[in-house]
Amino acid sequence: MHEPRHDWTLAEAEALYALPFPELLFRAQQVHRAWHDPAEVQMSTLLSIKTGACPEDCAYCPQSVRFETGLANEPLLPLETVLERARAARAAGATRFCMGAAWRSPKARDLDKVAAMVRGVRALGLETCVTLGMLSDSQARALKDAGLDYYNHNLDTSEEYYREIISTRRYQDRLDTLAAVRAAGLNVCCGGIIGMGESPRDRAQLLVTLARLPAHPESVPINQLVRVPGTPLADAAPVDPFDFIRTIAVARIMMPRAQVRLSAGREGMSDELQALALLAGANSIFYGEKLLTTGNPDVARDQALLARLGMRPEAAVPGHGA
Repeated sequence: MHEPRHDWTLAEAEALYALPFPELLFRAQQVHRAWHDPAEVQMSTLLSIKTGACPEDCAYCPQSVRFETGLANEPLLPLETVLERARAARAAGATRFCMGAAWRSPKARDLDKVAAMVRGVRALGLETCVTLGMLSDSQARALKDAGLDYYNHNLDTSEEYYREIISTRRYQDRLDTLAAVRAAGLNVCCGGIIGMGESPRDRAQLLVTLARLPAHPESVPINQLVRVPGTPLADAAPVDPFDFIRTIAVARIMMPRAQVRLSAGREGMSDELQALALLAGANSIFYGEKLLTTGNPDVARDQALLARLGMRPEAAVPGHGA
């Protein structure tokens, strides 16, 4: 078993993408089996705890105040509502509970409320993850003190293509938040979105950026664009399914320790495509609830798929609450 590398080059990543499909999946499977149980899948649930009215202009996002998508704005959920949803997620087999809020960055009063949610969810025995936008060093430390396990902050795409998708923040702002999260001692959840009109080189460069971080993200969500009417990317061309699988396989090879998560876009994927993603090295999925504001396959379908494949959900995380 080779130690993870942090010196990947763009040429190397592009060479992996260019491998014949069977060879790429074979290499990804070799890495996956060296670092993970190939029959085990982590089940995560994502709840939108504050929806809509975000001031950012991310071209893929229905929560932006700048786009008319018909999404109803909802204030921050009460603590007990969040805990009820977390209990339901745990009962359905989830081991990680993720909470997302549509903010550019959280205000102090809001961060205190989220910290209470983190403490409550963790006491239920679930791993905790939040995505709240940009964080300062002190905000990251406050979340760590509350017991947060993971912080999600996706890079979305390559630095070169980023300006085509978002103008209200810089790529460096995202990297600065990742640095603050890591400095606070939190695990990092960071990935991207496939299908926004980016080139194969952009996809490779995104993975190179992630793999060259001082420590690889512990969790790497690979999202397929959900084309939401009213957003600038509503009419984006569909992603070639094999290109999507290639991205998962290359992520697995370049970041062997990470949980590579099959995330947004699963509602439109066949069981066969999802099985191929698991074969390519994905070992975590979001299930149950809505994936923030877009649909997600229901729990029964996911459980049935794993049973058909002879796979099983990851066991509960030891040492987390009751």
